[in-house]
Parts: sequence; structure tokens; C-alpha cells
Amino acid sequence: MAATMPGPEVLDCAGMTRADAFAVRQGVASLTLMERAGAGVAHAIMARWAPRPAAILCGPGNNGGDGYVIARLLRDAGWPVTVFSLGDVAALKGDAAHMAGLWTGAVKSLDSFKTERFALVVDALFGAGLSRLLDGMALKASRSLAERDCAVVAVDVPSGVNGDESGSEGACVKADLTVTFHRLKPAHLFHPARAACGEIIVVDIGIPDGWRQGAGALPEIVQLPGITLPDTGHDRAVHKHGKGRLCVLAGPPGATGAARLSAMAGLKAGAGLVTLLCPPASLMEAASASLAVMTKSIREDDFADTLSLHRPGALVIGPGAGLNETLKARVLAALSTGVQAVLDADALSVFADDPKALFAALHDRAVLTPHTGEFERLFPGLLDASASPLEAARAGSQQSGANVLLKGPATVIAHPDGRVAVNIHASGRLATAGSGDVLAGIIGALMAQGIAPFQAARSAAFLHGEAGYHLPPGGTAEDLLAVIPAALESLGREQERLLTLNRLGR
Repeated sequence: MAATMPGPEVLDCAGMTRADAFAVRQGVASLTLMERAGAGVAHAIMARWAPRPAAILCGPGNNGGDGYVIARLLRDAGWPVTVFSLGDVAALKGDAAHMAGLWTGAVKSLDSFKTERFALVVDALFGAGLSRLLDGMALKASRSLAERDCAVVAVDVPSGVNGDESGSEGACVKADLTVTFHRLKPAHLFHPARAACGEIIVVDIGIPDGWRQGAGALPEIVQLPGITLPDTGHDRAVHKHGKGRLCVLAGPPGATGAARLSAMAGLKAGAGLVTLLCPPASLMEAASASLAVMTKSIREDDFADTLSLHRPGALVIGPGAGLNETLKARVLAALSTGVQAVLDADALSVFADDPKALFAALHDRAVLTPHTGEFERLFPGLLDASASPLEAARAGSQQSGANVLLKGPATVIAHPDGRVAVNIHASGRLATAGSGDVLAGIIGALMAQGIAPFQAARSAAFLHGEAGYHLPPGGTAEDLLAVIPAALESLGREQERLLTLNRLGR
């Protein structure tokens, strides 16, 4: 079967087992699924490397069965192949035993495997369901692979990685290519497990439509057809107030930069009117640094009245705002008005000593945007107790009653009703100071333009990630602001192309 782009859902190991079982109930033989899986790996290998001495390391279960298919197909294509088995081949059962029986070459014990004799090694020892540490011959093989310069291909996940988790407590194989089946698993998305996978491709093994039935709200990978972009048309009847009003709270003197980044990002992402709400002492600093962004002084006592005066469609609060009781009061006052709000940075950390006070005021028109440290302060122990950030973000959203966007190389967006999405469309160049402030402004801008908070957060994460791909080497958060329009334009063109192809049935 051919390699494909990732499907929209993320499946844990139990979900994948159910999908396989559904396929069998629909008349697809489990042997056929294994043959397709092994063929997908073999074809991915042959598409990347010329024939060379290859070792196939086969484990005691279905992952090992995939390995025997891979060995047979590579040998049939003229590759010199040697198979090594962890355990007695005669002990194999079911489909794995059948596929081993189709292999007519020799099978050597894994303890005789010498990495230096091979230019490519296929790790088919253990699949995504492994829940224990590598030991014995498997551990020895893993360590020997780490010490040699040969190509390593993992079947489903690198051995030693649990497919449901973001890390491995013990050693694991480090792969150059990982080939998985039907859908990505959590381990393919989150570090450090993600780093062990190398390049990742998904192979369609022909599981019939209908497998989602009864699966509940599956985590979803954010993709371009599913995001909502701001209207970038040329309607002459539109005015600035009709394109959304966004307010951003500025911090004290000397700390207004983060809020200014958020405010400018809001403008670049399409909000028609953006106002920096400044403490009186910060007004001159903010006003002198901002041209298109409006600046207004706010009274210290009643932030709810200030918001009523400016009537924002959305508010960004927290970037550079200062960790003090005044900020706490302003956050709670803002939430009491029901305004759509993005709570970022200090607006989260200021409640580290009393998160329940924040949770009592939150609603599903709010988006929390923590990085992992801020998440831990609000939800202590939740990341450690969860198998992956997917489940941690979902639990945090349900606990707080707000949408949660958990930032990282793979960003998770969760809704209190249980919906979860993960954005993997992002460049490493976004790892620069102020990038999160820009993201907060983009989310606020989309919400101000009428996009619902959960969808705004999903779409903003994708747009922010696209902007990262337009960022030059050494680019800063200010440079990121400059490329948001180009990112919007490129995504808009591609979205229109996809819609056209869909209309034409292609």
C-alpha cells in the first residue's frame, strides 16, 4: 500500500486495535492487513535507499510478523537480507507464525546480530503496545544500533517506545525512518519519543470506512482544510469596526514589549481595530512605540468598566502584565464580563498559588495558552499523570472549564467538551522569545472577527506555524509579525485550490 499524509485523527493503541478488529469484522483478513503493513514499510525503504545489506530484527509478536513480510519483499526485490529473531520462531502464533512460514531464508538468533555488517537495519522487535522497558538481547541490539552509522527503520514505533506516551523511561531504538499504519499515535507527535522516530510516514492498510463508529471524540490533527482564516477579501463595504475590535492589556513601564507584540499580531491577523490598554505610567512608552495600534490609559480600580467602554470582541491579557494582585483582579474582572479572552503568560502564572479562583471564573469563551511550565503551575502533576500532552490538555480543559492551548513543538488545543486537536504544522524557527505573544495576538484577532474560541485557537496555531516557515534564519518575533500577511496569503491560496479540487471531485 502507498504511504499517505497523516489522517485527521490520532489513535492510541487501544483505538488502533479496535480499528483492526473492525476491518476484520468487515471481511478484511488480518493476514491481509499484515501483508499491507509490511509492504508499506518495504516500499518506503526502497523509495529511499538502493539495495544494500539489510538486517531485519523480528520480535515475538505481530510487529515481528510485519518484519518477515518486509524481509520477503526486500529479498524478492534483490536486496541481500538477513533475518534475526528475538526468541524461538516455532513459538510464534497466528498471523506472525504464518508470515514467518513464508520466509524461506535462514533465521538467526538476535544474540548473533552484529550491526557493523549491515548498512540498513529494520527494527520490527516491538510495536506501539510495548509497556515495559527493553531488556536482554533487545536492549543489547538497541545499544549497538546507537553506536554504529547505519540506516535504521522502525516498524510502527521504535522499539522501547510506548505508542501512547510521549517518552520512554528506558532505552529505545533511534530510527531514521518510522513507518506507522492507518493513523499517527501519540508517541509520533510529542518529544522525546518523537525525536526517536526520525522521519515519519503513515501507510494506508485499507481499514474500511466506519471504523470511527463508537470511538468517541478522537484527537484530531489540525490540517488546512479544517482551519478558518480571516476574511482577506476586498469588500469595500467593510469598515474597521466590522473586522473586529481587539484589546490588549499592556504591562508596567519597561515591560510593554510583549503586549505590543500581541497587539501588532492582532492587526496583522486581520483585526480592524486594536487598542493597547495601558496603565497611566506606561502610556507614553506604548504610544511612542506603536503607530497603527491605538493606546488608551486605563483606570486602576475598575477594569470591567474599561472593557465596557471599549467594547472589545476579544481581549488578550497577560503578556508582560506583571505578577501582582492588580493583574489577578483584572483577569477576574474581565472574565466576569463574559468577554472572549486569551489568557497568556502572567495571567496564568499569577494564579499559581490559587488556580481554583481562576477556574471558578473561567468559561468556554476563554482560551488559556500555557507552555509546559505554566501548565504545570496551574495543573500540578497533570502532565506527569497523563500518558501524553493530548490527555493532559484535555483534562486541564475539563478541569478549568476553558479552552486550553498547550504550547510545544506539537501544540495541543482542548475544549471543555472533550474535543482535542494537535497542531504539528510549525517550524523550529518559532523557538524565539516573543513568539508566544504573537500567537496570543493571532488567537485574539480571530476571536474578535467572530471565529469561535476553540476554532480560533486551532486556526491560529496553524497560521502561526505557517508564519514560522516564512521566517528567515535568525528571525525574531518582530520578524514573525512581518511575515503573517504572507502566511495568510499562501494559506488562502492553498485553501482555495483545495476547495476547487474538491468541487471538481479530484
